[in-house]
Amino acid sequence: MKKLLVFLKDYKKETVLAPLFKMLEAGFELFVPLVMAAVIDRGIAQADIPYVLKMGGVLILLGLIGLACSITAQYFAAKAAVGFSTKMKHALFEHIQELSFSEMDTLGTSTMITRMTSDANQVQNGVNMVLRLFLRSPFIVFGAMIMAFTIDAKAALVFAVTIPLLSVVVFGIMMITMPLYKKVQAGLDKVLGKTRENLTGVRVIRAFHKEEQETAEFEQSNSALTHMQLFVGKISALTNPVTYIIVNVATIVLIYTGAVRVDIGYITQGEVVALVNYMSQILIELVKLANLIITITKALACANRIQSVFDLQSSMEWAGPGSRNAEGHTDERKADYEGMSGSTSPYVVEFDHVGLTYRGAGAESLTDIDFKVKKGQTVGIIGGTGSGKSSLVHLIPRFYDVTRGTVRIDGKDVKNYGMEELRDKIGMVMQKAVLFQGTIRENLCWGKPEATVDEMNRALEISQAKEFVDAKPRGLDEPIAQGGKNLSGGQRQRLTIARAVVKQPEILILDDSASALDYATDARLRKAIRGMGEKTTVFIVSQRTSSIQYADQIIVLEDGHIAGLGTHEELLRSCEVYKEIHYSQS
Repeated sequence: MKKLLVFLKDYKKETVLAPLFKMLEAGFELFVPLVMAAVIDRGIAQADIPYVLKMGGVLILLGLIGLACSITAQYFAAKAAVGFSTKMKHALFEHIQELSFSEMDTLGTSTMITRMTSDANQVQNGVNMVLRLFLRSPFIVFGAMIMAFTIDAKAALVFAVTIPLLSVVVFGIMMITMPLYKKVQAGLDKVLGKTRENLTGVRVIRAFHKEEQETAEFEQSNSALTHMQLFVGKISALTNPVTYIIVNVATIVLIYTGAVRVDIGYITQGEVVALVNYMSQILIELVKLANLIITITKALACANRIQSVFDLQSSMEWAGPGSRNAEGHTDERKADYEGMSGSTSPYVVEFDHVGLTYRGAGAESLTDIDFKVKKGQTVGIIGGTGSGKSSLVHLIPRFYDVTRGTVRIDGKDVKNYGMEELRDKIGMVMQKAVLFQGTIRENLCWGKPEATVDEMNRALEISQAKEFVDAKPRGLDEPIAQGGKNLSGGQRQRLTIARAVVKQPEILILDDSASALDYATDARLRKAIRGMGEKTTVFIVSQRTSSIQYADQIIVLEDGHIAGLGTHEELLRSCEVYKEIHYSQS
């Protein structure tokens, strides 16, 4: 939590003024019992009506001033808490964007969503409540005790016993519940993960009639979370009744002691009423403090979870001007970057005995991958499911770092590129077509923000999307729903291809991105891509040999190894794996 407080640095004024006005409100509140004692002892006892009215006016004035102070404090507290949360969410989102795919795979999407939303809101609420009540409640408690001692020291000894006992109860419950709230948030992660998985795969679930099974699994996760929340809630709920019991017993003792002290003439009836009022104030503030402790406990648990994301540094270091390494410092390899920027290698892409092991995996996903690609060539990559096709192409834009060997682009190790320079060279179309809410034009401009209409139309023609885009009432300005849900699978794939083509990349990677297209459309797409010219080197990952048979070279993968490398005709003669795939599709 301490590290997150840096986001409050722009709200120093608010973090001082909010507690200050709350303290002023509390100060005025502490004078109320004394005024009431004066009303009873002088006004009522002596039947002095003008004095009662005057003191009544003082009580109203104290109430109005306290209300003004309270509203002002609430304004500053809310401004600081919301501003703090906004900055923290921005920083957290930016930090997550800087993490490599390995860290994102480790964290999980549902966990990151929980920490960006639920956890961040809990921390915001905690900051708000701390600024409003963390100083006010103790101030009232100890202020009431001090005021009680000014009235009568012997009667006030009840306060001296009650307050430490209440503190033990409140802080004891806090120490028990804090680790339990961490478990509750972890359970919430699990439920959100299950929910997200079900909503994403709802069509598959219905296709295989697995609704009852998924419902049962969700109920199991949800029940576990519910039981944990009920358990920690029961412990937290003990705070109010226990504090009420202690304070009410103390009030009984106080009234008895006060009655005895009044009977022997040490204190007045008004002073007994003042003592009881102070005890009531302590009760109210301790109940508030108990609820505050619960809120703070949740906020601290959530803050630690958010901080754990901030503490997670990317395992990937980037070279180049302005790049930062995993520790956040300017990379020392800048000189290497500048010295190598003028490379004139005849090969656009080189894999030099590359191996890849995913984090936490027991074995290599890619082993000894070795090939070279010249500028303008088309490379086909084929193999069975799980053979490592996507893993291979993900190494080119450096989504993952190799664990052995070297990947070079234009003769330079990809690790010696700055992120922006490397990714600007590459147009990537992922296996899963992802579009964003907006218009077709806005989605295409992800590839090239300053793209002209002619460039967009050319990209649409190459991707075979021009026909259906022109058929839309608004053309390029046709709205796209979140995730492209208002388009068919083939239309989504063609638009994602157009988005990559519009930036005119040096290297275009199509990761099984035409799987939803029919054979005729796929053939026209491949023909259009071949007509893009020699400036673009194309990698096509496919399950169909027909999609890659005209490639300059074809890489056949089997269990992470290269089983064959050559042209379509060469592989039909020499590679059993390729022949098996080809003839099975004939």
